[in-house]
Amino acid sequence: MIRFDKLTVGDIPSIVAMMETFYAIDGYAMDCDITIDNFDLFINNPQFGQAWLIRNGEDVLGYMVVTYFFSFEFKGLVGLLDELFVGEKARGMGLGKLAVEFVTSYLESKNCKMILLEVEEHNERAIHLYKKSGFVFHPRKFMRKHIN
Repeated sequence: MIRFDKLTVGDIPSIVAMMETFYAIDGYAMDCDITIDNFDLFINNPQFGQAWLIRNGEDVLGYMVVTYFFSFEFKGLVGLLDELFVGEKARGMGLGKLAVEFVTSYLESKNCKMILLEVEEHNERAIHLYKKSGFVFHPRKFMRKHIN
């Protein structure tokens, strides 16, 4: 039976290993020490968001991370589906759909007004999943600037 278990401190090594796999798909750099420190901070500050491991029995199949921010434009609290990863062996089983349904319900219970996410243009399977789940592309593009 598929379940979504809140991330605990003891789960950090498991989620960091999956993140390394996820980030490698698109060649993103990852500093494991910083990621471990960030998860410790994240877990101990629930106002930042929530993370879950996706499990079938004791098998870890993937993970999700949601963060929060406030936006006047979006009329209040916004949930950012920051990470959704399903391991290669578990893909094609409908876990992505279940995960999106779960996170949508969770964010509704937190009174979020909107869910945002990022998706790589080449990830056609994910785009298809998100569109079927009611997501649409926002007409603006994100810009970023790294600071300390």
